[in-house]
Amino acid sequence: MKADSPALRIIFMGTPEFAVPSLERMVEAGYRPVAVVTGPDRPRGRGLRVEPTPVKIAAQRLGLQPILQPESVRDPAFAEAIRALAPDVIVVVAFKILPPDVYTQARLGAFNLHASLLPRYRGAAPIHRAIMAGETETGVTTFFLKPQVDTGEIILQKRTSIGPEETAGELHDRLMLLGAEAVVETLQLIERGQAQPKPQDETQATLAPKLTREEARIPWDSPAFVVHNHIRGLSPHPGAWTLHEGRLLKLYRSRPTEGRGTPGTVLKADQQLIVACGKDAVEILELQQEGRRILPADAFLRGYALHPGDRLD
Repeated sequence: MKADSPALRIIFMGTPEFAVPSLERMVEAGYRPVAVVTGPDRPRGRGLRVEPTPVKIAAQRLGLQPILQPESVRDPAFAEAIRALAPDVIVVVAFKILPPDVYTQARLGAFNLHASLLPRYRGAAPIHRAIMAGETETGVTTFFLKPQVDTGEIILQKRTSIGPEETAGELHDRLMLLGAEAVVETLQLIERGQAQPKPQDETQATLAPKLTREEARIPWDSPAFVVHNHIRGLSPHPGAWTLHEGRLLKLYRSRPTEGRGTPGTVLKADQQLIVACGKDAVEILELQQEGRRILPADAFLRGYALHPGDRLD
């Protein structure tokens, strides 16, 4: 039975680019939503032009209607709109936290895609936090929604390794595609009545709260492998940062290397940029002066004066 038949009515909810492959794969697999819910059109980019969300653009391209864009998911009118659609399943990928009076409208349940192996890294920044912590494995999880965020019963998980120099941006893009597979497989299980959700092990739970600007500051007094994980875990957004003579520098790629000196001291700044850490050192491969382009270290050094002995702090 095809999912776009009256027997299975699906509402898809999502906003950023991360959610787009899930929507596309659903439609390819025959799961055509009866409605798509996304964020309002907002000013975006440098010109702050009012633009639709990536999910809205994808939904329009796929010919999906209606597209709902509530200012608040807690507005009673939004809950009523969902109720009127009589969904069997609500699929949530990178959307707002839904109140129970919305997600309980789904007859067969509402499930969310999360970019970690729950119960580890519950919260808004699971990809960043996993890399910053030096994890070598992560994955995606689908789970049924409940009032406590990211705590619902697990439907399925898919695992993947994290490369030693992989950035948060690169991992994001891989999990985005892996998550799309998980969403379709989850829908297939629910459609066949074969979903067997299991509770999360609370003893293994860890948190991944939203990152603050101060957390993105580079901890030069930490060992080189910690600094390296910090830099790649925040690349490309929001970007790990440090100061040089009061000027903001953002660092995007690095690798641990040998070296010794006061933490934050530039050890080499000729073709290569090497900075001392609390133990050993890191070679900076890509960086950016505030307001300028991201450059490889050798190109950066040709246009920015850094010398051995300079301090980054």
